[in-house]
Amino acid sequence: MIIWLASYPKSGNTFLRSLLSAYLFTKDGNFELNSLNNISQFPDKNVFKKFGIDTSNDLELVKNYIKVQQKLNSNNEKKIRFLKTHSSFYDINGHKFTDLNNTLGVIYIVRDPRSVVKSYANHNQMSLELATNQLLEIGTLTGEKKHSKIVEDKIITHVGSWSSNYNTWKEFKKIKRYLLVKYEDLVNNTEKTFVEILSFIYKLGKSDFQIDQRKLINTLRTTTFSEMQKIEKEIGFPEAIKGIDGKKITFFKYGLKNNDPNLLPNKLKNKIELELKTELEELSYI
Repeated sequence: MIIWLASYPKSGNTFLRSLLSAYLFTKDGNFELNSLNNISQFPDKNVFKKFGIDTSNDLELVKNYIKVQQKLNSNNEKKIRFLKTHSSFYDINGHKFTDLNNTLGVIYIVRDPRSVVKSYANHNQMSLELATNQLLEIGTLTGEKKHSKIVEDKIITHVGSWSSNYNTWKEFKKIKRYLLVKYEDLVNNTEKTFVEILSFIYKLGKSDFQIDQRKLINTLRTTTFSEMQKIEKEIGFPEAIKGIDGKKITFFKYGLKNNDPNLLPNKLKNKIELELKTELEELSYI
């Protein structure tokens, strides 16, 4: 059964996956880059192609979301599988993103959208104004498995706007299979927040929850922002994409301290605060 790690892009999904990968998929809790392979993205081009689905046809992808999830779960229905997604949880042409036969629950990572803009703009090499417009508009994001310019190598993720992404996943809150994690809490109170996440996972899996203190200490020590920056500088980071100059764009560039929402130009800051007033107040961001 699937536990989704859902978020709008550049909201801390990678940090959470790093923590979970280190704690759950290593022997001692020390983070290893290859441990991230235990938490793949969805939709993923290679997985869909493996099951004979035309990945160049977006409608075929959407129609087969649940079918692919069924196949992924069929090997061991009792095993918990973590999948990362930036997709909104809305129906597309009458086709659902997932269902309760395949989903155990969702951990939704949210980040102050005024901070998301700066990271999103850097990652996609666009202006802050364009990044703000994309954040506020319903749309799609083209995810590229190997960041290829070849159309056949690309796959569409229906991200939606920041607000639709955040609000649609609340459906799981109604059945108590939803945990909201604020990126800011994950950074400022990592141990407390991560233990709450682990507790939620074990509860969903109906397993006794007991922390392995040694693994926890190692996990927290090896997944800090500075440690991830060090790894990226020394050996690279697989999710960093190339810019128009052919050089890799730094993935771990803006930490929480270097991306204060108040540093956003007032025009863009005010625009976001006006259009997302309800959500920002709900999340105590304003």
